[in-house]
Amino acid sequence: MFQSFDSTADPSQAGPRLERLRALMIEENLEGLLVPHSDEHQGEYLPPGAERLAWLTGFTGSAGAALILRGKAILFVDGRYTLQAGEQTDPTLFDIESLVDNPPREWMKAHLSKGARIGFDPWLHTIGDIRGLRKALEKVGAEAVPLERNLVDAIWEDQPAPPAEPVRIHPLSYAGEAAADKLSRLAGKLAEDGIDHTVLTDPSSLAWAFNIRGSDVPHTPLALGFAILSAKDRPRLFMDPKKLSNETEAYLRELAELHAPSELETVLAELARDGAKIGLDNARAAEKLRLLVEESGGTTVSFADPTALPRAMKNEPELRGARAAHLRDGAALAPFLAWLDAQEPESLDEIAVVKHLEECRRTGEEAQMPLRDISFDTISGAGPNGAIIHYRVTEKTNRKLASGELLLVDSGGQYEDGTTDVTRTVALGRPTDEMRNRFTLVLKGMIAISMLRFPEGTRGMDIDAFARLALWNAGLDYGHGTGHGVGSYLSVHEGPQRIAKTGTEKLRTGMILSNEPGYYRAGHYGIRIENLIVVTPPKAVPGGEVEMHGFETLTLAPIDRRLIEPSLLSVEERAWLDAYHKRVFEEVGPLVDGETAAWLRGATAPL
Repeated sequence: MFQSFDSTADPSQAGPRLERLRALMIEENLEGLLVPHSDEHQGEYLPPGAERLAWLTGFTGSAGAALILRGKAILFVDGRYTLQAGEQTDPTLFDIESLVDNPPREWMKAHLSKGARIGFDPWLHTIGDIRGLRKALEKVGAEAVPLERNLVDAIWEDQPAPPAEPVRIHPLSYAGEAAADKLSRLAGKLAEDGIDHTVLTDPSSLAWAFNIRGSDVPHTPLALGFAILSAKDRPRLFMDPKKLSNETEAYLRELAELHAPSELETVLAELARDGAKIGLDNARAAEKLRLLVEESGGTTVSFADPTALPRAMKNEPELRGARAAHLRDGAALAPFLAWLDAQEPESLDEIAVVKHLEECRRTGEEAQMPLRDISFDTISGAGPNGAIIHYRVTEKTNRKLASGELLLVDSGGQYEDGTTDVTRTVALGRPTDEMRNRFTLVLKGMIAISMLRFPEGTRGMDIDAFARLALWNAGLDYGHGTGHGVGSYLSVHEGPQRIAKTGTEKLRTGMILSNEPGYYRAGHYGIRIENLIVVTPPKAVPGGEVEMHGFETLTLAPIDRRLIEPSLLSVEERAWLDAYHKRVFEEVGPLVDGETAAWLRGATAPL
């Protein structure tokens, strides 16, 4: 399963490709062109034919954008990818800017001249993005121009075809609610809000609403397509018929009218012609859909994807599945960590670590629910590579492990009953006092979130600082959010919930999130400790007056005791850690062989 490099990315070809692209820009009378990392569904994980940013620049991260001007090119990435972007792109061709602190619209507002025309593919940008872009460009007298064709596609001669992998029915025993009942609830939501129709553009929304899964993008079980939900009419599902078996087609015809994706624009235009109110999610729906509706006489209404919240709030069968998946995942992680502990570091490299971990996740799959896929490309960063927050090992960057360093391994699995995501940082040989100090400060933050109680209405932004407090007190921080939402056999990065400075969504019962503070010393090492947690129902606190939510920890894997400085932990923090390790041994120990169980007993011993 390990892939050494994205087959679409070849940095050595960036120069000639930029030349050809600029020739088309001149034909279109454009000063610049925006090339985002996105597809028509605004997804994080893209099919090969949508990896336009990687093909053009060489950068393979999961977030970013390029602004190609006639005499200059800028690649915008967030803090996770700053080092990676510098290593993967030609510095003579691309300047690197912050996607967060100086996004394309702000850069253009500061640098463009009056009359500049900036082209964009309206299928690849959300309504909200283009609204912000137009507002910024108007201030300098520049113009955002929607294009009829994608200029990168026009020069990408061997562009892969759209995927057409089989669609699978997701069993009711895992989904916990029949698709017909979900669709009825969604129609009621539209009627309640006075919306005639809405377009589901997120394949995760389709997967949840229709109880289907697919294999159209790497590591996330999605079937690409669109749906139109209506307050009164039957749903309409737009999906390539080549993906549907006789059984799946019959199942979906019971739920919706089936159409080919090519019919979406025609059907939506017809629905809009009678002045219908079409709800579009400004943060998810493509600008092209807004243009189509309004040009056809319809009215667009800002309307959040109605599946997002119910999808995020897992029901009891989904939570049972998540617990079962994490238990099996823990039984795979224990032999991996035991194996790693028994090796001489110099005998391994980062790729060997990735391969062995994937083998451990697949072992015994005949007897238990099989691993469907990994949930993202495994991060295996040794020494300085661990400081690259979303490092992806390649044959070129592959590094030997060395004694005295740290190894950061961030990985996950896709099982039919749940999605996992776990990070452990492991000492290779004897860690330094600084490493132990920093690791323990990160651990204190992870424990703080784990132990937290919070009232109804609390948002992710309200609790993010708890994970950072120990680091802040030492004058340290990390450049990413503390936690992202996680799907139920869906995307490992699921909204709308997150624990971050920008996490505005209220945390509700059943939401699964990651809990992953970190610390990264560039050029030396990286530290991250990650468990998945689920928001528990509010309950009374003895002697209290307000019911409080809390978190249940799902992940079951030991935390490296050699990296912990016990004197930095409070009594309550040590008690939490000892109780967690006791649980890991009691639940995972019976599922592994005797040699691994013996290692696990030591790894989970009280401090």
